[in-house]
Amino acid sequence: MMNNDDNAKSDRSVGPNMHDIIKERSKMIESTKAGDVMVPLEKYPHIPYWFTIRQAMAELAHSSLKVMGRQSLPRFVLVFDEKYRLMGVVRRRDLLRGLEPEFLLDKSVEERRKLFDHRRDPVELKPFIDKVIDATKERADRKVSEIMQPIDWTVDYNDHIFQVIYDMNVNEVSMLPVMQDGHVVGVVRSVDVFYDICSFIL
Repeated sequence: MMNNDDNAKSDRSVGPNMHDIIKERSKMIESTKAGDVMVPLEKYPHIPYWFTIRQAMAELAHSSLKVMGRQSLPRFVLVFDEKYRLMGVVRRRDLLRGLEPEFLLDKSVEERRKLFDHRRDPVELKPFIDKVIDATKERADRKVSEIMQPIDWTVDYNDHIFQVIYDMNVNEVSMLPVMQDGHVVGVVRSVDVFYDICSFIL
């Protein structure tokens, strides 16, 4: 059984090691920049503005990222012009919204719920669903430029990670393009920032 002296010896032997670990992690975070935690542009899904919704969906569906040993799926597609200048971003929900059949756009939420109600007579419901399916496929040929969102905020490659966190919190975004010498070189995501901060908090 361990007595008080043994406990004291144990604390002295473990304490300095833990202190050194925490100190080392703190040193690392002191110098961590956006460029250190970003996903390089060549590894992140991006497309030209003339691509269709269908092509954007394929790009996103076939993309997988491995960052700091963790596998994850991207939620955005960056959109560029012919001179590789960033024009905007397309989110997954933008793609789904862009597929919505035109004949449903002027319907209220309540009207749509009634149209899709599974309790409707199957004889009436099936042709309606078939119509929605055909219209959805047609809408997939629209250009992503019609549904993309503007990019209002970016960070610099050399911005400190705490500056990145501040920008994300203030602007309520989970992804920011990273700029270097006037060009987009990657994106920094809240999930990667979170795990990097965890490395010295936990």
